[in-house]
Amino acid sequence: MKYYLIVGEASGDLHASNLMKAIQKEDEHASFRFFGGDLMKAVGGTCVKHYKELAYMGFIPVLMHLRTIFRNMEICEKDIVDWNADVVILVDYPGFNLKVAKFLRKHTHIPVFYYISPKIWAWKEYRIKNIKRDVDELFSILPFEVPFYQKYQYPIHYVGNPCVDAVAAYRNGVKDSFKAFAKDNGLEEKKPVLALLPGSRKQEIKDNLELMLEASASCKDDYQIVLGAAPGIDPSIYQPYQERHPWLHMVHRQTYRLLSHAEGALVVSGTSTLETCLFRVPQVVCYYTPLGKIISFLKKKILSVQYISLVNLIAGREVVKELVADQMKENIIRSELNAILYDVKNRQRMLADYNEIIDSLGDAGASQHAAKKMVELLKSTYHQHH
Repeated sequence: MKYYLIVGEASGDLHASNLMKAIQKEDEHASFRFFGGDLMKAVGGTCVKHYKELAYMGFIPVLMHLRTIFRNMEICEKDIVDWNADVVILVDYPGFNLKVAKFLRKHTHIPVFYYISPKIWAWKEYRIKNIKRDVDELFSILPFEVPFYQKYQYPIHYVGNPCVDAVAAYRNGVKDSFKAFAKDNGLEEKKPVLALLPGSRKQEIKDNLELMLEASASCKDDYQIVLGAAPGIDPSIYQPYQERHPWLHMVHRQTYRLLSHAEGALVVSGTSTLETCLFRVPQVVCYYTPLGKIISFLKKKILSVQYISLVNLIAGREVVKELVADQMKENIIRSELNAILYDVKNRQRMLADYNEIIDSLGDAGASQHAAKKMVELLKSTYHQHH
């Protein structure tokens, strides 16, 4: 069968490439065409456009590139129709993908599958109408999304979480001692590590890193403070921070390795909060945004969720502290940091809560579960036999 995939950023490239590998095992005649990245290219098929040509974050950049975005959308829609795909698999990236889904529903009979559903429960619940209308099957990686969508009489498939897979794969593949980690990165062998994960986007780093550093300075006698640099970020972005805080260590492309050896972490909200939980590292979630007060007000009024971190969303309660907007102050970060590093009871409670979350996510194998279900549905419900 012919599978057309659309992703819009690095994480999508990773998840889609794993899904493609799994689809190949289920369907030996699978052929792929995609808007994607290097990891997908490595699996095979035709890359029509690289996601780097699509990724505009934030309101202003999107406005400035509207023409390009609409052109890319047209290219994509036309390409799907010309290739006559058996299924289109959208991966995250809702702004772009839901518009493509709408086009396909209106002009074609091609089934639309969504893998890693858009997080509409957080912001845009009104998008549920579009999803029900335009998306045939939704494959979710977060267990709490199932009851959320049931509320709207829209059944979805929970397939497990790719982070669970990635962490399990890393753990099974690596025999790594702290001694080796320290040696490779010029760290001391006897001093525990506090990890800083300031986000994977320039804006997040700009908004959060300085505050994280000022707050963690107080621990630098007891802990080595090690920043996990994000793969997509130019190393020069971090330079001024290192100059201001010469005690700061950095590791590149070793986030999992860093987490596997850390005693505690300050993490900017995102997938990293869940990865930190899977490595069982006590954490404080940071998410400063310059419009602090307004956001805090909006958070109470508009956001339909109480939490911003995946850890708390999955648990359905506060397991880790979230310092959002005007809560993100140096003294508050410092006291929360002390609570995860020095308060043994608090650490034990958090680790026990982590275990519950990990249980609720189920076993590794999200890509396999998704691929199996997709191919099954295509053959039975959508009668795509080739």
